[in-house]
Amino acid sequence: MNSSDLTVLRDLARQYMEICVQPVQKERRDLWRRHNSLQPTRPPIYIRAWAWQEMPQSQCQCTDPLFRQYEDFFRSRLFWNSFNDDSIFEPWITVQAVHASAGWGLSGNRISSEERGGSFKIDYPLKSLSDLSQLKVPRHAIDEKQTATQVKCLTDALGDLLPINVDRGPAYRMWTGDISTDLGYLRGIEHFMMDMLDDPEGLHRLVKFMSDGILKTHEEAEAAGDWGLCAQQNQAMPYALELPDPAANVNGVPRRSLWTYVAAQECTAISPAMHEEFILRYQMPLIKPFGLVAYGCCEDLTHKIDMLRQIPNLRRIAVSPFADVAQCAQQIGRDYVISYRPSPADMVSYGFDPVRIRSILKRDLTFCKNGIVDITLKDVETVQSDPNRIRRWVALTRKIIDEVYD
Repeated sequence: MNSSDLTVLRDLARQYMEICVQPVQKERRDLWRRHNSLQPTRPPIYIRAWAWQEMPQSQCQCTDPLFRQYEDFFRSRLFWNSFNDDSIFEPWITVQAVHASAGWGLSGNRISSEERGGSFKIDYPLKSLSDLSQLKVPRHAIDEKQTATQVKCLTDALGDLLPINVDRGPAYRMWTGDISTDLGYLRGIEHFMMDMLDDPEGLHRLVKFMSDGILKTHEEAEAAGDWGLCAQQNQAMPYALELPDPAANVNGVPRRSLWTYVAAQECTAISPAMHEEFILRYQMPLIKPFGLVAYGCCEDLTHKIDMLRQIPNLRRIAVSPFADVAQCAQQIGRDYVISYRPSPADMVSYGFDPVRIRSILKRDLTFCKNGIVDITLKDVETVQSDPNRIRRWVALTRKIIDEVYD
């Protein structure tokens, strides 16, 4: 262990734990429990992205790759805490178990003109729907040796300061578990949209293969006792009165005790009927075993709310920057949480214009006022290197909430 690395990491861990034990964390847990259980609360504010790479505070000092990963975690959370949003900081750090088997057996090269980040195109590996034999059937398998090595390293370094939580959940969750994302990477969005017309039966076979494979890993993980209270996600704070709270190293949990999250961003341009036929009906076996479901990311779901009502355990619906907020709020009513996501471009990415921000937020929050709404700022690629911009946005948003809900 590099003594310099260890000093840096332990100092950051102490600062992080000071945040985690503040009384406000208990208040925020109570807020999110009630809010996600459809009880009237003030709209919570959740900052999901803030152009961290632009901040001077993001510069790491540790040389060990594993320590550097957790140094970045601590530094980002310390900075995040300064925003004063309603995010919860949990009193542990998580090691993601190393999966011995992940992926579909095929991958395509990324083609990009960008040196770092930016847009790219995939040389899609599944050239024909007749090539399904090239795909491998997923399985839930953890590389216990590699996982134990990471856990021991962090336990030796930080175990006396905070719990080291191990997430043993399956590899196929979130973007690897919603079918739509990997379908885009394997087949290509333009190709599977044409498949819907040219070879619908072939596309059904592919999507069913993926659905069955993901479900298999979920069932194997549950049988192995590898689902834990940390292995859940709803693109907000995964609390609700109906479910156990997130906790460290509480495994052997049935899926009915957990949140799950799915989306279908790649299907934003297809009709509700085709979305239901080729995606949602295959997502349903994956999401029904869970306690509660959050649906949607950046896709426009304005005309798909009725379709989503088929999901019996649905609780949260994303209202993205591309959606019609008024129509979504009217359709959702108080049946589900409205996860309202204003455009980061309008909010913080290109200048900071309080008049513009106030106009947009007052209008949209007025549309949502009769529902159960929270506000998520996400996909922030730039704040023009302004370290105070997100803090200013949160403070202004709180004032606007008070004005609308007074």
